Amino acid sequence: MGKGLAHAVFSPEDRIRYRHKVRRCLDVLGGLLDTDVFDPGTGMTGLEIEINLVDADAGPVMRNAEVLADLGDPRFQAELGRFNIEFNVPPRQIAPDGFGAFEKDISEALRTAGERAGKADSRLALIGMLPTLTPEHLTLANLSDNERFRALNDEIVAARGEQFPVDIRGVERLRSVSGTIVPEAACTSTQFHLQVAPEWFARYWNASQAVAAAQVALGANSPFLHGRRLWAETRIALFEQATDTRPDELKAQGVRPRVWFGERWITSVFDLYEENVRFFPPLLPLLSDEDPDQVRTSGAVPRLGELCLHNGTVYRWNRPVYDVMDGRPHLRIENRVLPSGPTVVDLLANAAFYFGVVRRLAEAERPVWSQLDFGTAGANFRAGARDGLDAMVCWPGLGEVPIAELVLETLLPMAYEGLDRFGVDAGDRDRLLGIIEGRCRTGRNGATWQTAAVCAAEHRGLSRPAALREMTRLYLDLHVLNEPVHTWPR
Repeated sequence: MGKGLAHAVFSPEDRIRYRHKVRRCLDVLGGLLDTDVFDPGTGMTGLEIEINLVDADAGPVMRNAEVLADLGDPRFQAELGRFNIEFNVPPRQIAPDGFGAFEKDISEALRTAGERAGKADSRLALIGMLPTLTPEHLTLANLSDNERFRALNDEIVAARGEQFPVDIRGVERLRSVSGTIVPEAACTSTQFHLQVAPEWFARYWNASQAVAAAQVALGANSPFLHGRRLWAETRIALFEQATDTRPDELKAQGVRPRVWFGERWITSVFDLYEENVRFFPPLLPLLSDEDPDQVRTSGAVPRLGELCLHNGTVYRWNRPVYDVMDGRPHLRIENRVLPSGPTVVDLLANAAFYFGVVRRLAEAERPVWSQLDFGTAGANFRAGARDGLDAMVCWPGLGEVPIAELVLETLLPMAYEGLDRFGVDAGDRDRLLGIIEGRCRTGRNGATWQTAAVCAAEHRGLSRPAALREMTRLYLDLHVLNEPVHTWPR
């Protein structure tokens, strides 16, 4: 998200024209997929990192417009809440030294952004959910000053037709309601992009779905919301509930949620786009001047703007992306499973694990999705988000297995092999995947570190709010050192 919106009032005719245009775009995409015009882009990757702005007491600062204006860097954009910004890391090949280049670029950009944020009495916080947020922070007044965000809020609120209830049962329980989608701003994530040739897309997407449980368990970094200890990665549950356009009656009818794991393995990227068009009504019916059929007939490459915009309002945890660069279309998987933080090197360790495992799984002679029920993959994902490194999941040939054991004995060797197939430098491979191994052997990730720090503070007599602030301040001091979270003092 982040593009401006010129008009935020849509007529019934706008919606009808938009729906027809989306279907035309879908037909054109189907035709393109039968050709060889796509750039395969093997090994081309990208990252997006969402960031919180906080004050000296670790509370949110509503100054993203001021910080972005002073920064003047188009790689940084506003996100949903006025205390959020997003860093779009320029894409690159990960072989041979892409991870090292990513680390250098990200670290330097965040250092500069942190200096500029300091002028607005702010610090940068890479964390899945800011523990010091309260319901008073997540109101319409703190929605970013962006017409598209405002229009998206209005459309989702209208589609819901009533308040959005949140009921998350974890170690503790949180129940709340909101009349806007602003609570979703509490969710700050890291997204990985992997460019894939059309003929390989289904295999890579299926592999991404299968490994999502391990990803979220390893990278969990969001155990607290509004003072309650909930899931290891509470961001998953909050995002699902805070933007759910379905009242109870539509849920009972089997209407799909817009934040969606999915319901089946696929055979083509077209399956995902077709489902998005068939199941989900448009939210932002913005029409472009492009005639996709005419562009295609002329031999040029259409941008399919309406289809892409609609696709961007269906929040799959692994989202398909169609884009055009230098006159040539390509496809990407946008992996949206993981939270932001705790450190740059932790983010890149998560990336190395993901890219390596999915390559190995996608190229397996007998794919894992031929042996794993899709519903079981979804249940694994929820278990990983809820229980983190303590999760139990089901895996073909192993039955029910602790997630750390699955990673150490099965998935981590795949990650090494997959990165070798990409041609990643062995030193980068060993350093980053060693961090994943370290988390499994110590049982420590961002979620367990935060939880242990808060428990220790409470045992010293601090109240929960005071303990959360103390922990968050310590977290901020440690994450700028860029040492892996499993090595942080407890």
